[in-house]
Amino acid sequence: MKRVIATKDAPAAIGSYSQGTAYEGKLVFCAGQIGIDPRTGELAPGGIEAQTERAMKNLEAVLEAGLTSFINVVKVTIYLTDMADFPVVNQIYGRYFGEDLPPARSTVQVAALPKGALIEIECIAAA
Repeated sequence: MKRVIATKDAPAAIGSYSQGTAYEGKLVFCAGQIGIDPRTGELAPGGIEAQTERAMKNLEAVLEAGLTSFINVVKVTIYLTDMADFPVVNQIYGRYFGEDLPPARSTVQVAALPKGALIEIECIAAA
């Protein structure tokens, strides 16, 4: 069965979707997270570095609410509005996943993201 994941430690869903869903206690699917501070509802000030850090913290909160963590992430998709930001994003991302067992990852450039965000990150994790 599917279970909805919700936490106040990540931004609330802006539309008809969940922050995440868990499937039969085996998989956790996290909706894309942008760099919104859940307390203010605003994008983290400070450009790509701050937005990436905040997006990762938001993703971490959803994973924790789904009773899992970054160590169990098997697939990540990163959306950037400017691929030139990739080296900075990759450095911050690496601090969360390390080098031992990194997940599969895709990174794509997009024309625009919600609320004018510079980055959005989504993932799938084992429960």
